[in-house]
Order: sequence, then C-alpha cells, then structure tokens
Amino acid sequence: MPADRTPIIAVSSWSLHRAIGLSWWDSPAGPGTQAETWGRGTLDILDFPAAVASHGIRQIHLCHFHVADRSPAWLARFRDAMANAGVTLSMLLIDDGDLSDPAHHERDRAWIGGWIDTAAELGAETARVVAGKAKPTPEALALSASGLVPLVRRGKDAGVRIMTENWFDLLGGPDEVDTILDRVDDLGFLADFGNWKGESKYDGLDRIIRRADDTHAKAFFSEPGVMDADDFGRCLAICEAAGYDGPYTLIYESTPDDEWSAVAIEERFVRDHFAAVPVRRPA
Repeated sequence: MPADRTPIIAVSSWSLHRAIGLSWWDSPAGPGTQAETWGRGTLDILDFPAAVASHGIRQIHLCHFHVADRSPAWLARFRDAMANAGVTLSMLLIDDGDLSDPAHHERDRAWIGGWIDTAAELGAETARVVAGKAKPTPEALALSASGLVPLVRRGKDAGVRIMTENWFDLLGGPDEVDTILDRVDDLGFLADFGNWKGESKYDGLDRIIRRADDTHAKAFFSEPGVMDADDFGRCLAICEAAGYDGPYTLIYESTPDDEWSAVAIEERFVRDHFAAVPVRRPA
C-alpha cells in the first residue's frame, strides 16, 4: 500500500456485465458470436472506458468475451477509447481454456496463446489465464505447469505479463496455488476474494495474498445495496496485514442491482478502510 494509504482502484468489465448485456464468447472449441447473454444492455463496450473514467476510476480489467471483434481495426478503436478516456487496460481476463485437460491441452494452450497476442494488441499490461479446471492431482498440476511455462514466455515476447488466479478446482486451495507458482517462473498471481468459500477462505487468502500482484476485490450483496461488510472488511484486513500494495479491482456479481451503485459501495468501503488504518512509520 502506498505510504499515503491511497488504494489503487480498478474495475472489471464483469462488474458491468448486465449493463453491457452483449457478449462474444470465444472458446477453444470455436469462435463466438454476439449474444444477448444478459439482455441488450445499455452500455456499448466501446463506451466502457469513458464510463469508468466518469466514475473516477482509471484502470480496467476486460473479459475476453467483451472483445467484440479481434480485427486490427476494432482493437485500435478500443485502444483509442481508452486513450481518450485516460484509462489503462491493466489486465485482459482470458476466461476459458483448460491446461489441465490431457485431451485438449495442446488445443487450449494454442487458443490461450492467441488471446495473449490479442492482449498485446490491446495494450494490456497483463493477461490472466486459467491454470486448469481438473481436480488437483499431481498429474493435473504438472500438466498445467507444462502449459503455463511456454505461455509465460509468449507473454514476455509480446510485452504482456501472464498471471493466473485462485479459480476452479485445480487451484482450489493455497497448497495448489503455491505448487503452480513455484513451478512456473515469472508467473504472476491474481487473488480473488470470493472464489473460495467458508471460514477456511480467510486462512487461504492470508497465505496466497503474499504472492499476489493484483486482486479481484469481490464483495457479496444479500440484496440490492446491502453488502456483507464483515466478509469484505476481513479480506481487506488480510491484505493490509500482509503488506499487499497492488490494485483492488472491484468485482460485483450479486443481486441484479444497479451495478454502478454497487461498485460505488465497494469503492467507498475500500477507500474508507485504508483511510482509517494508521500509517506505519519506519522505526
């Protein structure tokens, strides 16, 4: 955390998926087409950067299925939209592919690699890839690591840092996260507050946050406007105690509420939390 206690705030396009409405779900099995996955939406994806900037946020995560067109012309339009809004694409979220699946390992690795190239064309600083979806057997973890190594190298060549996340069964606990990070040099890590459930999630988060470069700061809402402040506050306190100083990328996916209002609640809670924490002065 910076010495002035000001947290770095970002927001993911997933937090506005209902406002965006449309998706273009591309997968290793075949290219995606436009679908009204969450309705027609009210926010054109090319207007997403300006909308984020209008709420005082300057960093975004973009889901791969919110990339409407991978043509050079469209990617240039999105880069221009970010530049005009003064917004940085800190991460492209590549939300499909399974490196732990022996039947589709090579296919999925090639597909992910293509999206890493797209991340570079978009000017993304990082790209998050799924380590795998299989149960965390030694064989599945080894297969995942063998696929991540060349993807990290490909990202380096393209100027994009590759990261993974505590998501799906393969990285279902801190031991598995450590195994993958220990085996794959220069692999970054995104810690999600909400992907693990139950009381044990806090001990798990305490272990993995020390290796994190970014977070998905995900709060739960029981009803519109009602956030689980105890859970969110405990997660932030764990980050603070560990000395985590990376971004807090706001994630909202709970009740069908006004998404911007929910994001604003999360943002204010994060800012208030760190404003209330005394600055630790060096001895």
